[in-house]
Amino acid sequence: MNDLTRGERLQIMLTEAELEALDNWRFKRRMPSRAAAVRELLKRGLSAEGFDMAEGGNKSGDFGVTGDSSASPTRDRDVK
Repeated sequence: MNDLTRGERLQIMLTEAELEALDNWRFKRRMPSRAAAVRELLKRGLSAEGFDMAEGGNKSGDFGVTGDSSASPTRDRDVK
């Protein structure tokens, strides 16, 4: 994403473990910022083979980063 005029702001809350995982991933890859790391992870996640849309009725807590949350509604589905 080379567009320097990003018009939308996205705010998320992370647990200490999730933030540590993000920072570890970011520093290992020498990413310039947390925002850049999150954008890269979103890009990778959205382009991953087998990714599909989450079904309605899920809560934000159903989508954890470190695996400490409940089962992911998309990750645990059978991929065909």
